[in-house]
Amino acid sequence: MTDQNPQNYPPAPQPGYPQQPGYPQQPGYQQQPAYTPYPTQPAGTNVLAIISLIGAFVFPLAGVICGHIALSQIKRTGENGRGLAIAGLIIGYVYIAFVVLFVIFAIVAGVIAASSGSSYSY
Repeated sequence: MTDQNPQNYPPAPQPGYPQQPGYPQQPGYQQQPAYTPYPTQPAGTNVLAIISLIGAFVFPLAGVICGHIALSQIKRTGENGRGLAIAGLIIGYVYIAFVVLFVIFAIVAGVIAASSGSSYSY
């Protein structure tokens, strides 16, 4: 006599790939992911960010240029130093603005002095 009860039969195989045998995990070990999205060693500070900050005080145009390049590299590589690059940019732009305003003020003062026609003689 055959058994007609469906509970006594094994489950039907599912379509797709066959089931692979499982490997027991050894105690004390965790399975590592195949790809880690983070760098394995800590990234250093971007050199151009440091040059940007120092250059902003010495030669502001160099500080601005190095700051923009450093921000681009930091975004691409994940290095440290974003704050240094931004500080170099801000200081460089402010320094350049003061120099431009001083030159404009000197030109305006020279034009006013020349147009007043006053001559100083001793």
